[in-house]
Amino acid sequence: MPPTAATEAPTLLPKARRSRPAPAAITTFRTRATRSLRRAAPALFAYATVRVLCLLVLGLWAHKEGHGIWPTLAADWDSKWYLGIADHGYTRTLGTQYDANNLAFFPLYPVLVKAVAAVTPGSRASVGLIVAVLCSFVAAWGIFAVGDRLYGRRAGAYLTFLWACLPVGLVQWMGYTESLFTAFVAWSLYAVLTGRWVWAGTLAALAGLTRPTGVALAAAVSLTAVLSLRRHFSWQVLAGGLLAPLGWCAYVGWVGLRLGRWDGYFAVQRLWHNQLDGGAETLRRMREYLAYDSTPELFLVVVTLTLIAAAVLWLLSLLDRQPLPLLVFTGVLLVIVLGSGGVYFSRARFLLPAFPLLLPLALALARTTSPRARMLGVTGAVLGAAYCGAYMALVWPSAP
Repeated sequence: MPPTAATEAPTLLPKARRSRPAPAAITTFRTRATRSLRRAAPALFAYATVRVLCLLVLGLWAHKEGHGIWPTLAADWDSKWYLGIADHGYTRTLGTQYDANNLAFFPLYPVLVKAVAAVTPGSRASVGLIVAVLCSFVAAWGIFAVGDRLYGRRAGAYLTFLWACLPVGLVQWMGYTESLFTAFVAWSLYAVLTGRWVWAGTLAALAGLTRPTGVALAAAVSLTAVLSLRRHFSWQVLAGGLLAPLGWCAYVGWVGLRLGRWDGYFAVQRLWHNQLDGGAETLRRMREYLAYDSTPELFLVVVTLTLIAAAVLWLLSLLDRQPLPLLVFTGVLLVIVLGSGGVYFSRARFLLPAFPLLLPLALALARTTSPRARMLGVTGAVLGAAYCGAYMALVWPSAP
């Protein structure tokens, strides 16, 4: 029986016009991502509101003082180092000058800035700032996802809000690596919590190419994978555990090859005074600013109180029995930050990715039955973030 016109018509369409259904995996991913983003929307709105309010305070303060805010946000302090790497690459020698070797800065962020700037208009400084801002929203989304997964939507929203209100939260919208790194951290930890081990290891490897503290995330993913393998073997778990440290190890190994010595990266860190000393320098600085110095610099007091609060919050997190990967990540990060003999005033910034430490506070806000207490907590957090951020950018004379 000859085919009818109705059956022949589809076969006569050009190939370019034929619609092909998307693979099931892609469709599933899009559906889950859309659902997750909708669920996170209120938290992301709260995050954006806090950061915009802080930026407005910064702008008003800067206008009053006759300063511009764009150079501070996009092209100052560490931003200069990353832009220099994007422009000229890495040095080939160790040298002897302190605080002068750019091999101390990990490569993923400057490589990303260079790649995006090559296909978009605007300067690399502008691109770096835009990348950081966009990554901050990805990080906030991941932070909400972790909090929502563990304690529900309300706790996740407060966790995201508190991350926006950190005293050095302005760095989230500066040309720094913290936003990109926190995005990798948040989604890697979420992947571990949901059993997506290959994703967890891959994101941890990318974090290891972004900041030296990526080793803390690698430890969290790999240790959790080892314990999971002891209970039940899985190729996915094994792959995730093996992938996690590769980024950090790859860069450290590459620096060694570039400098022609096995300890090349650690020699660079010694030039930046970043060797571990068991916390002796940290304790000395704390005693100085809280006990001996009669007129300590406000920013250094804020940094000191942040370090103390972080240690207390980790103990509370331990008592709350947070999941192991969160405790390992924040614990190792605290050991690195508190145990370093290097620069002191940047240590509050180094703890910016340690958002799980804020879970006890987020739970307290979520569970409080007093609207007045909740309002006081929220208002105080926003005002403190706005003032500290502007002070850090306009009054404090050194890097955040």
